[in-house]
Formats: sequence, C-alpha cells, structure tokens
Amino acid sequence: MANGEIPLKSARRLDRVVSDEAWIKTMLHSAGTGVLATVRDGQPFVNTNLFVYDESAGAIYLHTARVGETRENVEREERVAFTVFELGRLLPADTALEFSAEYASVVALGRAAIVTGRDEAGRALQALLDKYCPDLVSGTDYETFTDQDLDRTSVYRITIEEWSGKRKVAPDEFDGARPYAQPTMLASE
Repeated sequence: MANGEIPLKSARRLDRVVSDEAWIKTMLHSAGTGVLATVRDGQPFVNTNLFVYDESAGAIYLHTARVGETRENVEREERVAFTVFELGRLLPADTALEFSAEYASVVALGRAAIVTGRDEAGRALQALLDKYCPDLVSGTDYETFTDQDLDRTSVYRITIEEWSGKRKVAPDEFDGARPYAQPTMLASE
C-alpha cells in the first residue's frame, strides 16, 4: 500500500477479530510455518512453508524448488492467500456443538511474484536463515549463497493487499481446558 497501511479484511465473528496492526505484524514475525494457497484451473492447492515477513516491504518471502506446482501456479495466477496459526488449549463443553479451542491466526491476501533479481532473492533467503537460525553466521557457520544455489530455488514475494487477525482465548481457570496431546510424526522409523 502506498501509505504503508494494509487494510483489514472483514470477518464474520467480530468478537474474535484482532484489528491491532501491531499484533498482526507480531504474529507474522513469530509464526514458525505458514500455508500458501494458490490456484490451478480452479482447484485450490496449499503448501506449507517456512517464511519470513518483511515489514518494511509489506511482504512475505518464501521459497520452493525451482520447478513444481507452486511455481507453475504462481506463474499462471498471481492472486494467493497465506495463513499462519497457533493452536492453544482445547475447551470442552456440556454439549458437543459447544466444544472449542483457543487459537490465533492471521490470513493475508495478496499477489505473489517470483523474485528474479539475485540481490532481492539472496536477501530473502538470508532473512529466512536469520529468522530460523539467528545464532549461526553466514560465512562462518555455513557457506554463503552462490549463484548456483540461487539457480536451484524459486523465491517468492507475496505483496500483502489485505489481512485479518483472529484470536480466541479462554480464561486461565476455564473448567476442563487442556492442551492438545499431539503425537509427533517426525520420529525416525
């Protein structure tokens, strides 16, 4: 946006809307993964990604392989959606319909572009490394990017045009609230 402000997208549940732009930005900065939604011939396609939010550019950067469905979809249709979320405690109730969960989420709508400039692509990839491994130093702990490395990846810039934040938080003493006992699928076989 020209003035740096991104319009809020409307939401059905007004009691859960977060209109605080600082909260939305913090959520985008801190979330570990996000989900990119693209479209191919009317069929939604989602892909979970590591990403970095560039507040000064009002953009989200992520990357995929040089060839694949995400790249093909973005080349055909630049309109995308991107979401991040956090699951809190499960909230049981007296009736099945009233069961719920705490959550926080941000949805960003915008336009994706494949970054073609090596400088911007390199900065985006370095920002990803800095976000996820801030204790490691390029050139000391790992080799810096080469042109060949950049030729093997697709870097995307999602220019955010509209966003929304939602959150549901129950009181600490909510009767029966419990964490979701999520099994890990990352154990080695």
